[in-house]
Amino acid sequence: MKYLQYKDYFGTIEPDLESNTLFGKLAFIRDLVTYEATTLKELNVEFRRSVDEYLLTCKELERIPQKPCKGSFNIRTGEALHREAVVAAEGQSLNAFVCEAIREKIANSHRLDN
Repeated sequence: MKYLQYKDYFGTIEPDLESNTLFGKLAFIRDLVTYEATTLKELNVEFRRSVDEYLLTCKELERIPQKPCKGSFNIRTGEALHREAVVAAEGQSLNAFVCEAIREKIANSHRLDN
């Protein structure tokens, strides 16, 4: 899936076939922030406007805006995969091992896209 990007925020792009419009929402946060338009160019403008309005509203409410992709996440692997990962890490921290595996997976997916 492709996303709009602005100020560290990601936005979805969805078509509404009945109304012949595009719409989206900020992705990877719990707050609901939406936007819509009739062209991709307009949708990008509305997305950026929505991000700016969201940040301004949070400031006015003295509230910390939610951020996507904060740099940490919990995963559930199951005992067997957890054990295999610890052994495969060969003395490396599990965090470093998982980060390396994610980097490799992303690099491989980029090679397939080209």
